[in-house]
Amino acid sequence: MEQIVTGEAVVLDLPCARFPARILSRIIDMAVELVAFSIIAILVGAGESSGTLDSATGSALIIAGFVLVIVGYPVTFETLSRGRTLGKLALGLRVVADDGGPERFRHALVRALAGSVECWALIGVPALITSILSARGKRLGDIFAGTFVLRERAPRSAPPSYLAVPAGSGMVMAGVTLIDPALRPWAASLDLSALPDALAESAASYLSRYWQLNSGPRDTLGRQLATDVAARVSPPPPPGLAPVAYLHTVLAERRNRAFARLMPWSRLALVACSTVCCSFL
Repeated sequence: MEQIVTGEAVVLDLPCARFPARILSRIIDMAVELVAFSIIAILVGAGESSGTLDSATGSALIIAGFVLVIVGYPVTFETLSRGRTLGKLALGLRVVADDGGPERFRHALVRALAGSVECWALIGVPALITSILSARGKRLGDIFAGTFVLRERAPRSAPPSYLAVPAGSGMVMAGVTLIDPALRPWAASLDLSALPDALAESAASYLSRYWQLNSGPRDTLGRQLATDVAARVSPPPPPGLAPVAYLHTVLAERRNRAFARLMPWSRLALVACSTVCCSFL
């Protein structure tokens, strides 16, 4: 089986960055770029004054320096930091692909080339218009590159409480993870000896981030994980059991058995805690 990759841990349910936050981050980046370009211009001017450089060479270096700063700065920072420049880092923003994946070099290059026109040549007017009209606050560079900017520092909402099985919530009492009473007999009969640790860790990571993922990718990944786990665990799940409930039950039983090996009295605690707590669910 190929190793399951759960992504780059980009939080998809965080809100998109709106224009005020983006313009502040852009002002910071432009200030950095102006300082860098000023240093280059000073060095070139000093070279021309000392006779080391002629005027033609100095002009070529000025142009090359301008391109290097305006395009090279955002491309380098966003590629190496997966979507953040100094301005975005200061404002808690990050550029991600439309599918929620990390920004790549090609995304950063397209954004930087478009930004040199819309933000510098046209003083940000197209960026303002498209950012206001776009549902995700996209400027032209984001539209061309297939990216958008999100806020990483937004407060996270509490998970809904209507889920019958506390998947991913880590409902643990005295080291015992609770299991739906209706699934307890089936869970007790599970053969977990063939379940590899890597697959169990991937499923646990998925459950811990369940409420942080978009519903589409979340459901697809859940079905894939449930299929892989079911191929190594017997007996098969009851008909109609949702993938998230199946994964939670398997991992909860696996954890409870490990706990029982360490604490002989935990089986009694499991029954008592499950009976008491599930009566309030």
